Amino acid sequence: MISVLFVCLGNICRSPMAEAIFRDLAAKKGLEGKIKADSAGIGGWHIGNPPHEGTQEILRREGISFDGMLARQVSEQDLADFDYIIAMDAENIGSLRSMAGFKNTSHIKRLLDYVEDSDLADVPDPYYTGNFEEVCQLIKSGCEHLLASIQKEKQL
Repeated sequence: MISVLFVCLGNICRSPMAEAIFRDLAAKKGLEGKIKADSAGIGGWHIGNPPHEGTQEILRREGISFDGMLARQVSEQDLADFDYIIAMDAENIGSLRSMAGFKNTSHIKRLLDYVEDSDLADVPDPYYTGNFEEVCQLIKSGCEHLLASIQKEKQL
């Protein structure tokens, strides 16, 4: 099974939104059982909390389930266990690469790296901006391109 971990700062806004959207896209393509997704945060401030209300509102509106999702902190074991580690911004990338030390980090990328025509490199944090709508659109695009890339690479 191919595994994807989405990572943001606190695991209550962007990464759970990406996890839920990616799962939904994979299910619609009949890839349940072939691809699994999870999310985690760099920091541990929100461990055990559900997604931010803004994320919940967007996902409800989109008809995408977030049942059972609770924030957790990324671990060193995650770096070995996941095939793709997808960060939301450059700061997250730096933290993940520092955590990895001298290990291979080629599987750690930013979500918007998969969107060739994106004007942005980072998905802004709606915890600070309040713009969950913009973030949702960026994450949808990133997840669609990521899934297409995985399908092509893994011949799914």
